Amino acid sequence: MPVILTSIYSAVLIFITVFSMVKVLSIAYKRKEISALKFSILSVSCIGVGMFIVAILPFGYQKIFEMII
Repeated sequence: MPVILTSIYSAVLIFITVFSMVKVLSIAYKRKEISALKFSILSVSCIGVGMFIVAILPFGYQKIFEMII
């Protein structure tokens, strides 16, 4: 149970961070500070890395909780 709650809390923080990064990138794109290609590449990479981290979080937390207990 603690692993699930910890993973959910961390996932929420990661999703908020990814959402904020995409928001910053869209503002930079609207101000013509980055190109459309760079905007799409950085947005997709932020989302992809966030999804990957969220997917492996429970396994990492499980190992940590096993070492503690």
